[in-house]
Amino acid sequence: MTSANIDIARTYFQAVQTGDMATLGELLDEGIVWHQPGANQFSGEHKGQGAVFQMLGGMMEASQGSFAIDTIHTLMANGDLVTATIRFSGRRDNASMSMNGVDLLRIADGRITEMWLFSEDPATEDAFWG
Repeated sequence: MTSANIDIARTYFQAVQTGDMATLGELLDEGIVWHQPGANQFSGEHKGQGAVFQMLGGMMEASQGSFAIDTIHTLMANGDLVTATIRFSGRRDNASMSMNGVDLLRIADGRITEMWLFSEDPATEDAFWG
């Protein structure tokens, strides 16, 4: 199961990087719970696929379409959990951010049911998102 979950996570990150919303819709469970870090307009717990897509759309709008996962460094699994070390960035007007992060995915029955995100520099990320 561990290698299958890593494959699901890899497919998820590829879909995020290419903007493949159809694949994201197939991979994110309808009842997903997404834990967005920080103290900004996107922070907190987002429940359900619709709420997650709304948050991600808001991030793309706020970043003028530039928010991206630039690099997936390492994927590691332990049972139904997969962690990914990543680098992400965004730009808007005169503001920018670029930092490392860790995403932790819970996978059940081939779908991502829960997601926790961690940022290297929460204060910079909060300032960027407002």
